[in-house]
Amino acid sequence: MDDKILHRKASTILIIGSIYMVIIGVLYVWSIIRDEIIATWGWTAAQGGLPFSVALICFATGNLVGGRLQVKIPARIVGTLGGFMVGGGFILSGIIGDNPAMIVVSYGVIAGGGVGLGYCSFLPTVMKWYDNNRKGFVSGCIIGGFGLTSLYLAPVTAALLNHFGLQNTFFILGASTIIISVPLAQFIKTPPEGYVPAKPKNIKSKAMSRIPEDKTWTEMIKTPKFYVLFLMFLCSVSIGHMVIGNVTGIARLQAGITDHTILAGLVAYLAFSNVAGRLIAGIISDRIGWANTLILIFFLHLGNMLAFRFYDNLFLMIVGITLAGFCFGGTLSVYPAITVDQYGLKNYSSNYGIMYMAFGFAGVAAPIIASHFLDITGDYNIVYIVCAVGMVVMICANLLVRRMVVK
Repeated sequence: MDDKILHRKASTILIIGSIYMVIIGVLYVWSIIRDEIIATWGWTAAQGGLPFSVALICFATGNLVGGRLQVKIPARIVGTLGGFMVGGGFILSGIIGDNPAMIVVSYGVIAGGGVGLGYCSFLPTVMKWYDNNRKGFVSGCIIGGFGLTSLYLAPVTAALLNHFGLQNTFFILGASTIIISVPLAQFIKTPPEGYVPAKPKNIKSKAMSRIPEDKTWTEMIKTPKFYVLFLMFLCSVSIGHMVIGNVTGIARLQAGITDHTILAGLVAYLAFSNVAGRLIAGIISDRIGWANTLILIFFLHLGNMLAFRFYDNLFLMIVGITLAGFCFGGTLSVYPAITVDQYGLKNYSSNYGIMYMAFGFAGVAAPIIASHFLDITGDYNIVYIVCAVGMVVMICANLLVRRMVVK
């Protein structure tokens, strides 16, 4: 097949992959569903939060399992299975109804695991269609699509709940996820043997100009740099999870914001900042390298956490949310490129699945730690200090890992 046709096909797969990620990100409407569950079924806050915590763990685990599966079966099948699991988990939740333990299974385990399978199906495949110097851009587009979900689906879910009720909303979200995501998954295809990606124009970055050595996941975890990279990933996304999980509570406590419309707007704006970070940081990393991009993110995190306790009005709260969302999304965008750069593309699916477990750990631990200190002190000031200290350590870790990585 002509190279120009294949290069156009690469663009098509990238666009379809981004749309697919937008659809399976339905997991992130739980905050809206949770409030309705508590109001309608009388669940406690702990019962309402548990399904999402389990979903985050299963999301990361599904990413790992899906990466290993792609070694043996086509990514198309993994993506199809992921779409069915996400939609099926929601439909099953609608059938189950008021049963906290079973909703943990249907939503947390089945839907959460399905998101993990779908998440890992497109990204490694699409990366094979693009030159090494475009890895940050590609991961930013694919992962950015995932972050877009809450922007459009949050108001849609709220409208569905108002018009159709809780259980019917589960049905509608589940069915629409299957109807849209499964056909899109059929477009996941690896490039033909001998395919040479198009070289990007005006790219001077040396960050990924070499051909990385392919390593298996067992070889990867034997390298000391893996643990430094994993720790940096864990600490950086922990701050994002802390802010995302508590943004409305922080706004109420520090800025005295109680208007529900404004609070909902802050949540939506945080999602927008998250998506912007995924796209922009991916492009930046292609230009200046992932290590320089990460240290920029860490310094932004550090300054933001040192200042967050002083954000006592709407304008300053928007500033803090902008930086937190950008850094969170930026970290998620850069790490796929890091994994490819240091451990190769051949085994990327399984390697990134292991690296991504840091996201799952942070998603569970960070909100719990933040809530713990809030209960003790009545504010988030100690949490900000802990996060700032963590970023100082991560800046030092970044300088260390530069000596360990393959240039």
